[in-house]
Amino acid sequence: MIEALGLSKFYGDFAAVRDVSFSVPRAQVCAFLGPNGAGKSTTMKLLTGYLAPSRGSARIAGFDVAVKRKESAAHLGYLPENGPLYADMTPLSLLRFFGQARGLGGAHLRDRIDAVVTQCFLHDVLEKGISKLSKGYRQRVGMAQVLLHEPDVLIMDEPTTGLDPNQIREVRNLIRSLGATKTILLSTHILQEVEAVADRVVMIHAGRLVFDGPPDGLLEHGSTIEHAFYKLTGNLAALPAEPPPPPSEEPMPEVTPDA
Repeated sequence: MIEALGLSKFYGDFAAVRDVSFSVPRAQVCAFLGPNGAGKSTTMKLLTGYLAPSRGSARIAGFDVAVKRKESAAHLGYLPENGPLYADMTPLSLLRFFGQARGLGGAHLRDRIDAVVTQCFLHDVLEKGISKLSKGYRQRVGMAQVLLHEPDVLIMDEPTTGLDPNQIREVRNLIRSLGATKTILLSTHILQEVEAVADRVVMIHAGRLVFDGPPDGLLEHGSTIEHAFYKLTGNLAALPAEPPPPPSEEPMPEVTPDA
């Protein structure tokens, strides 16, 4: 459902992304990890068609995003970090606007608005100006807009940014439930989020792929996901001390008195 095929993006001599290839099947939640400046947001923009690759290609639901732009967009919901919203609208008017832009109307649009308002817990602020909403509520409005047209594929950049612990739990539960039928690529800096929601991890560093596998596979590179992250991204100076090994359970040799 998501395919990166040798994706590269160059700005002059600088390679923001270099030869990145991976694929994510239906009904899988894939955490997309990497330090700041690793190329995560650039890769997501390449996958959504927001940026054109210098080399390689991206496919959504089998459609090349550069060639079949409308077809791929019909299957895609994209939530960028701090996604732009129209501050002079209310959540309700914004959802109506985006629904109509997506070709929804009538009872179907009303039903979809009701559904995403419930999914994203927006009932209390539906008629409030977006400019007056907290960052957490604005993030939830963005997520509701992403879900409105029932896309098969969700690409989300830091979706829990600005949320309080209760809201983070609600969003994680929503991601887990959506992941039963949808394909989700989730960029996050919160390593606990990987353990909470992800079936798979893709990690990049300095624009290159450095890990692709299940979360448990990271433990081959460190005693915890945090240790593995530091090692794979080369940040050894920030590496916390490894926990001491457990004490040996072998019995102590019996000491006998000298004859």
